Amino acid sequence: MLQMIQTPISEKTITERACDQAIRAIPPLWPLTHSVAVNPFLGQSHLPFDAAATLLARISGNSLTLSRTWYLDKVRSGHITDDDLKAAMQDPAHVGSTVTQAELKSDASAFKASEHERETLASLAADHSGLCWNSFIEDRIGAWASAYFDEGQALWPMTSGKGAWSSWLSWAQHDLTPEVFGLKNFAKLVQTLPDDPDVFICQASDRLQIPSALLSDYFHQLLLGLGGWSQLARYRLWQAELDGSSDQALRDLLAIRLVWDLALFDQYKTQVAGKWSAIWEADCDFQTLAEGLREDLVLHSAFEHSKIRRLDQVLRSPARRKRETETLVQAVFCIDVRSEVFRRSLERISGRVETRGFAGFFGIPLQLDGFASDIQESRLPVLLKPGVRASALSPEGARDDQSERYRARALRAWGRFRMAAVSSFAFVESSGPIYAWRLARDGMAGSKKGPTKNHPLQLDPAIDTASRINLAKSILTAMSMTDDFAPIVLLVGHGAKVTNNPQASALDCGACGGHAGDVNARLLAQLLNDPVVRSGLVEHGILIPDETHFIGALHTTTTDEVKVFDDTIDPAQHNSVALLKAWLADAGQLARRERSKRLPRASRGRGIITRSRDWAEIRPEWGLANCGAFIAAPRERSRDRNLSGTAFLHEYDWKKDPDFATLELILTAPVVVASWISLQYFGSVVAPDLFGSGNKLLHNVVGGIGVLEGNGGQLRTGLPHQSVHDGDKYVHEPTRLVVCIEAPREAIVDVLNKHENVRNLFDNGWLRLFALDDSGGLASEYVGNLSWRIYNGYGSQDQLKAVTT
Repeated sequence: MLQMIQTPISEKTITERACDQAIRAIPPLWPLTHSVAVNPFLGQSHLPFDAAATLLARISGNSLTLSRTWYLDKVRSGHITDDDLKAAMQDPAHVGSTVTQAELKSDASAFKASEHERETLASLAADHSGLCWNSFIEDRIGAWASAYFDEGQALWPMTSGKGAWSSWLSWAQHDLTPEVFGLKNFAKLVQTLPDDPDVFICQASDRLQIPSALLSDYFHQLLLGLGGWSQLARYRLWQAELDGSSDQALRDLLAIRLVWDLALFDQYKTQVAGKWSAIWEADCDFQTLAEGLREDLVLHSAFEHSKIRRLDQVLRSPARRKRETETLVQAVFCIDVRSEVFRRSLERISGRVETRGFAGFFGIPLQLDGFASDIQESRLPVLLKPGVRASALSPEGARDDQSERYRARALRAWGRFRMAAVSSFAFVESSGPIYAWRLARDGMAGSKKGPTKNHPLQLDPAIDTASRINLAKSILTAMSMTDDFAPIVLLVGHGAKVTNNPQASALDCGACGGHAGDVNARLLAQLLNDPVVRSGLVEHGILIPDETHFIGALHTTTTDEVKVFDDTIDPAQHNSVALLKAWLADAGQLARRERSKRLPRASRGRGIITRSRDWAEIRPEWGLANCGAFIAAPRERSRDRNLSGTAFLHEYDWKKDPDFATLELILTAPVVVASWISLQYFGSVVAPDLFGSGNKLLHNVVGGIGVLEGNGGQLRTGLPHQSVHDGDKYVHEPTRLVVCIEAPREAIVDVLNKHENVRNLFDNGWLRLFALDDSGGLASEYVGNLSWRIYNGYGSQDQLKAVTT
């Protein structure tokens, strides 16, 4: 009989695994030019929400809830009721807790995450030396990283062609700042480091004597401490893996951060070694949930139940009007929550308009070759790869393209000349007065860009007819729009126009990589107006009447103005389109008036348009603040109900989805994108130091990739304080996204069973899931492990029979 011999895992393998786990725990950060809302807890979705809260409190000193005082104010005001508290204590995550309602209403055991944060070598060294080592390390790494990751902003860029580790070694050997600050022989230490960062990570881990079981958490803590620099490197790895390759930058950053810990440990070993060992001995049991944190998490769930209760009341309220007139226009908007206000306003203006919701890239996984540009824009969710290529052309042809390129080069050369070290001061002295009028105009909110040129668009001629027909079929099916077409189908993308805002692309379509959705809307209109495509659709059972015409449009969310693109208008429908434009203008006035009630200094909508081009305005709009629900159901379930711009509304009729392929698509794509947006807002509010970008007034663009709060240190991520707070209170009240689907529970379970990553979001409490009944109200709540319970307004514990495949 052969005896199995278990081969011990080498120290190197343990370190490599821990390093990889820490890297996967870091969320990516997209550069400013094509920013994307990112779930900052992406690397913790495999953990239950409460466990992730404990972990992040321990390694970052941040909580996943607001302060106890904030929730108690909601209790005292009646916003959170005793029934909400009871429902929260019956949540699967909190069943078995011994906490009482009296304890929940007391602030005696209020949790302070900073008191539970694991001390670092930098903090231990600071306690002994009186020097703020953590800030100093952030500053020195930031000084190097801002040059290394630069994407064209620096006039004297760092020499490229090296990996991050090699680049930093060359830079750090000549940086005398650490020794001036008090870190002895730092440059000499750097000179002795190996060329392979993986070798150094193993060496440093051994010398610092980190327990193997906690090595991943230690690495995670170091990378989180680098803020946006580690997240930017994670983005590079994300992009590389999409292309089937890899990127070493984040692993190199970990090695760079370890050098500082090793240097501090060597210098202060006598003073800190005992405390350092004690920290790791105590940390073996750190995952035990602190009672104060448990109470705060229950309070937070109670607040979410209060929101869910109100959502159910709105959905069950009767519609104030019934549509009795024949539909002239079907307007398809992006599911973005900002569209909800405009859609409701448009339907109020005219009963002949029916609105629908669909993902803002309109189902076209587009790679756009921009006019007079070699830059290819990916106008699609970052979870997907481009599959369709198109070009922006010019009526003038190659001559116009060349002229535009010459103009762009001249502008770039002029900009570099006036910013260059040799000429910048002389430029200001001689040419400064020329800009006086421009500064005065901008200061009075008079800056107004001319209309964007809408160049003709052309789908890649290589896309054959069959592929175009299949693309059109899949998009119409996903829209639940396969029959009963109106004479006009308006496809409305959305974007934003603001001035002097480095994070402007974050206000554009989050599903389109920080781009507006106009190009996708126009291309889809062209595709669906193509007679050859329409003829092919008939074979798939989709008959588009000859009198139906698709038109592209763009909803500017900062001003609630809608531009209808003339290149897709049928001259025979001139009068109908003129009527539609009047309705859109009136709806814009209604929407601006509603939004002005929430925006500071915007009186009855009159200031909405001017604030969007005011270069001093820090709140041009609220973006997706207060996004709280995702509803996939026929429009009749939400029509004429005031959801206050808090819900993503996706058109879905399960009766037209016999194989539930559209349901699967919704749960695995739009729901995931919406969860990224929702959790970005959540993280920016509950953990602003870690996942927010701070005070917008102090932002400085660095490297063309992100912002610093001040003149150095960490690259900041997430949303600025002004995007979630109006100066007196939070405008975005953090809740986990409530996903409401009108479909059989069995079908929903089938999808969750097939997609573990999506199921994890619900099973681990990062999102909440409800099935709607035929009246549009919340009927049953998903409680994890493929089981449901009946929802009766307060989260009944009546368990439904588990639904499995």
